Amino acid sequence: MKKEVFIEPPFITLGQLLKEEAIVSSGGQAKWYLKEHAVDVNDEPDNRRGRKLYPGDTVDVKDVGLFFIRLKQAE
Repeated sequence: MKKEVFIEPPFITLGQLLKEEAIVSSGGQAKWYLKEHAVDVNDEPDNRRGRKLYPGDTVDVKDVGLFFIRLKQAE
């Protein structure tokens, strides 16, 4: 699955992304999930739930999907 995730500036954390996409339900679960599952940020392994994600970043959650971080445009 490939999906665009729209954020408000300036960033979202990796833990917040996992919660918003319903991969986990809490920050504690995000910490555990990142220790047990492979997650790549911009093609590099990362297991920090506090990792800041900016527009243009890509997050590959193995067996879940590829997420593209985009800036939410003002309406």
